[in-house]
Amino acid sequence: MSLNATPSSERTHIGIFGNRNAGKSTLINAITGQDLAVVSNVAGTTTDPVKKAMEILPLGPVVLIDTPGLDDEGELGELRVEKSLQTLNSCDIAIIVFELDSALMDMSNPNIKALMSKIKDKQIPYIIVLNKTDEVTLVPLKGHLSTGLGIEEDKIYLTSALAGEGIHELKEGIAHIIPKKKESPLVSDLIGRGDDVVLVIPIDESAPKGRIILPQQQVIRDALEVGAKIHICKDTEYEMMLQSLTDAKNLLVITDSQAFKKIASLTPEEIRLTSFSILMARYKGDLEWQVEGAKVLSELRDGDKVLISEGCTHHRQCNDIGTVKLPKWVDAFSKVDVEYTFTSGGEFPTDLSPYRLIIHCGACTLNAEQMKHRIDSAKTAGVPITNYGTAIAYMNGILDRCVAQLKGKLCQQKITQKKY
Repeated sequence: MSLNATPSSERTHIGIFGNRNAGKSTLINAITGQDLAVVSNVAGTTTDPVKKAMEILPLGPVVLIDTPGLDDEGELGELRVEKSLQTLNSCDIAIIVFELDSALMDMSNPNIKALMSKIKDKQIPYIIVLNKTDEVTLVPLKGHLSTGLGIEEDKIYLTSALAGEGIHELKEGIAHIIPKKKESPLVSDLIGRGDDVVLVIPIDESAPKGRIILPQQQVIRDALEVGAKIHICKDTEYEMMLQSLTDAKNLLVITDSQAFKKIASLTPEEIRLTSFSILMARYKGDLEWQVEGAKVLSELRDGDKVLISEGCTHHRQCNDIGTVKLPKWVDAFSKVDVEYTFTSGGEFPTDLSPYRLIIHCGACTLNAEQMKHRIDSAKTAGVPITNYGTAIAYMNGILDRCVAQLKGKLCQQKITQKKY
């Protein structure tokens, strides 16, 4: 990924929902001004959620998600509908598309009702698009439709995606309701102009070839924003790097979590220390909750099930952190026989009740809404959740150090023990 590109996880995610042949794919092509989605008169052309990251004025960087029809039928159709509804878990905005002349009838579809209920429960901003206005001889008044649909009039837009009519107004409407994302810096609120930051980035067999991973890129960019002095080294060069920084100002060391034990042993107590993963936990998750979740590692018993979940779908190396290193570390720390389940990418169990603990990656490839959904699902199920960095720091006995020294910034509230 280019350092100049906006990561998919940092873009506004817009889900397009509706029945088959409502014109969802045609609407996406009209909004983008490109033939991005396959269009056909055959019902069910879109069989899986399809994502496209792009720039749309005046919206800025977005991810558009074209979903299968909510009126799909049969055993396979039910699975497609389920995939469509799951897409809401990563949406910042939802657009529900109806054919104008069948909108009132389509609203009675149980899957449409389930969609609307989920949108309202999750408080996702949404817009109703009544499409194919070119196919009816009389366009009813929006007020009449608003009453019939039970939807506020200002949420309803009339379009002919095929003819390009009403698209400008729709784009302006989407831009108007885009939620203002909270400004949660990765590291720039912990440092100032001229401060020194050391980034420890191990390069081993599991490191990606020819690049550094997304959290490392984002920390570099955020630190540059405030004019900090950035020093980057491998874990094998850290001791030499530290010795060279005799005049360092307000030094902060950020390490890859896999090197936590080594880096902590070489770093004097007075120097602030944390990890990319811990910074990601507060940036995109709930650090306070994940700190408490890490403590469950001391309470594991024989037969407990632990879910290790990654947001990305990278090729797993021979010494992969999620499937190899973490289980070894947990086994050595807990000294019990734990059963592991591994998921990656969009996979995340809907039933979390079998698990005693969830250990999640830093979620750099997931957007904040999707990570929030996973954390909220764990909370609802009463299952503790932590992430790689907090878990590794806890098992090495340095979590208090890595959080407490920065607690005023990393945690908005005092950390208190939670009961599970």
